Amino acid sequence: MRLPLILAMFLTSATVNAQWTIQDSHTTADLRGIHSLGNGIAWASGTNGTVLRTTDDGATWQTCTTPPDADKLDFRGIQAFDANIAIVMSSGKGDLSRLYKTTDACKTWKLLFTNPDKDGFWDGIQGGFERESGKFDGVLVGDPVDGKFAIYTQISFHTSWEPWNGSNCLAPKCRDAKANRNESIFAASNSAMVSPGSDGDLAFVTGGPGGARLVYAQPHGIDGISSFAFSTIKLPIPSGENTGAFSIARHGKDPDGINANFMVVGGDYRKPDSPGTSVYITIPTSWFFLTPHTVKPIIPPHGFRSAVTYDADQKTWITVGPNGTDVSTDDGRNWHALKPSTTDSPDADKNWNALSLPFVVGPKGHIGRLRANALQ
Repeated sequence: MRLPLILAMFLTSATVNAQWTIQDSHTTADLRGIHSLGNGIAWASGTNGTVLRTTDDGATWQTCTTPPDADKLDFRGIQAFDANIAIVMSSGKGDLSRLYKTTDACKTWKLLFTNPDKDGFWDGIQGGFERESGKFDGVLVGDPVDGKFAIYTQISFHTSWEPWNGSNCLAPKCRDAKANRNESIFAASNSAMVSPGSDGDLAFVTGGPGGARLVYAQPHGIDGISSFAFSTIKLPIPSGENTGAFSIARHGKDPDGINANFMVVGGDYRKPDSPGTSVYITIPTSWFFLTPHTVKPIIPPHGFRSAVTYDADQKTWITVGPNGTDVSTDDGRNWHALKPSTTDSPDADKNWNALSLPFVVGPKGHIGRLRANALQ
């Protein structure tokens, strides 16, 4: 139904006050990785081999020891397991993409895995999840090499990271995820992928001149377990060299991914004030036979957005980017700007790259914590 013009104008200008409390990170690094575990524990990562850690809800952020030979690496993603154990991922061409792990609260680090593809570029890493026949320690995705997306997995009973179609694939046969020409994944916030996806091990979003897609692993075959392949959905998001889908988040009752719905955000990162974009993807109860449905917004986010997540307690989506923060309580049909309160600095709502509630991170060591009443 078309909104009356007056109502649409009101919604466009609607804002909500009170939001991010800015914290002292003790660094000027550009931060793109953030993983909050709850109970006051969170890890962050960024340029120049920077890794940060807090155990008191961000009241103090510890600057970690730099991993070996990593002082010039760009740590785009981090996945933590507790206050002592974390894996950090660097993004860069070829061997500049690496994984390091700490087990002693970032006093020391061990190099786990280096990109074996000289033309490869890693974009995201997600932590483990349980399945009936094994427990994944992690899934790693990267830009296409030789026409297919680079995907590596590690299962708990294996010690190495192996290609998706290698021995770490739980099904007897796993097919590669083929890429379109000039299609890639944006490593803006370590949130271009989710694992598990829906009815499969993972899902990720793409962009670039080749167009924006949702790519998801899905069981194939009559028995539903003997083969895993990738299916795709073309997303109604503009395409271009700097444009596409940048972040995906999910919510659903099933922890294994089945029946999950997704929110995707993006835009043109070179033009942060240009109209933003989002797509809500609803998944049928059994999408093995049915086509997912995409819903475009009536009022989109107010600019390019690099990260999105869902607050289950408040039943609210929240998305961030260089020029601001937006929230939606109706599954992305209408987005409202989340503005600073009168006691905040005027830019307390912006200059963000990534989020893992309640934390958000951005350039020049920018870290914020979402206030308890911000989404109420």
